[in-house]
Amino acid sequence: MAAGGSVQWSTRFGFLMASVGFAVGLGNIWRFPYVTGENGGGAFVAVYLICVATIALPILMAELLIGRRGRMNPAGAMAAVAAAEGRSPRWGWVGGLNLAAAFVIEVVYCVVAGWVLHYLWQALITGFSGIGPAEATAQFGDLLGDLPTVLMWTLLALGVATLIIYGGVRNGIERAVNLLMPFLFGLLLLLAVHNLLAGGFGEALGYLFAPDFSKVNGPMILAAVGQAFFSVGVAMAGMMAFAAYLPKAASIGRSAVAIVSVDTLVALVAGLVIFPAVFRFGMDPAAGAGLIFETLPVAFAQMAGGRWVAVLFFLLLSVAAVTSMVGLQEPLTAWVEQRFGIPRRRGTLLVTLSVGALSVVSMLSHSHWAEVRLFGASLAAAMDYLPNQIMLPLGGLLIAIFAAWFVRTDSARAELALAKPWHFRAWLALTRFVAPPAVLLILLFGLWG
Repeated sequence: MAAGGSVQWSTRFGFLMASVGFAVGLGNIWRFPYVTGENGGGAFVAVYLICVATIALPILMAELLIGRRGRMNPAGAMAAVAAAEGRSPRWGWVGGLNLAAAFVIEVVYCVVAGWVLHYLWQALITGFSGIGPAEATAQFGDLLGDLPTVLMWTLLALGVATLIIYGGVRNGIERAVNLLMPFLFGLLLLLAVHNLLAGGFGEALGYLFAPDFSKVNGPMILAAVGQAFFSVGVAMAGMMAFAAYLPKAASIGRSAVAIVSVDTLVALVAGLVIFPAVFRFGMDPAAGAGLIFETLPVAFAQMAGGRWVAVLFFLLLSVAAVTSMVGLQEPLTAWVEQRFGIPRRRGTLLVTLSVGALSVVSMLSHSHWAEVRLFGASLAAAMDYLPNQIMLPLGGLLIAIFAAWFVRTDSARAELALAKPWHFRAWLALTRFVAPPAVLLILLFGLWG
């Protein structure tokens, strides 16, 4: 089954759910709250929303434009569009860079998804009853060192994502996301309503939406730019791959706005799920990356009905993790299928086996190989740094430059088919003059910082 061509989403809703499922992941529910906490709350949220509209949205539209017009995997789509525009087909390597980034991210991400599934199981069997801060920290440390357990949960996460992709675009991905994403939204709203009734909701609202602009500074703006860029999932190959199956009649502009809006809304509601518990139990909103695995289990242990809240929360995270994994693996599967001419199902298994084998390196980097250094950094830090600080910003920068400067204006206007002329002019200006410098800033900070 080839990408694009006769293979298309049966409905625009299916495309939106797949794209939102890819965008909405641990970055929204795990990373957004703790980055917001580290950067002063409401002021960060205000700057983040501006960055989403002026940086993430224009690049997302550029990626969807290339994916639908190219009708292939990201590498093939970039080369095909370049050739159609009279440009060098070597632009295809930008799509290849996106695919490489998706592969490395998936190797790391599937392990984190395994942690989430393990915590879901712990929530089901213990509800974190009686756990304190020291026990929560020790429990997470013990998990990282237990390679067989981590491997089992990682392979389970990979297995679920593989089954979805194995079924194809309509019968696998579309059918799964049409069920899973509304379920995820329902869980999120249920947890937010619980917090509204349980207490701490007012403090969370003030923290998120009453900005203190005296806290705005250079590092905070850079953090907001980075979160906006990474949260939507641009330059990770998934959006371009999903766009290859998008019918010509579907509006790229409306679709992109819908994806970004839902992605942002989920991040904000996730803040209203996490911060009320943090404030209710006197915890630190700037607890960092350990907020979910080390801090929240302690809150669940202390709250009335904490067991079922913990189950719902980690079920929510599990759904978000799996749908994002599907978005990372689908473009890799499409590339293997088209590049080597092998059946889709065999390509799906080949990608899964490759990711699963290399995921062991990611697991070991958090435990037995924690002291291993690569260019002066820990192995775990290097595996996070390379795709997130180098490959994704470089890929996003080149996608924006290609779409805005190397695709003919008439071609871009026809493909985007925006409702009003000024909409296209705004997109072109943002993609040419605003998004590239912002993403270049992320790249330079990654290189020098």
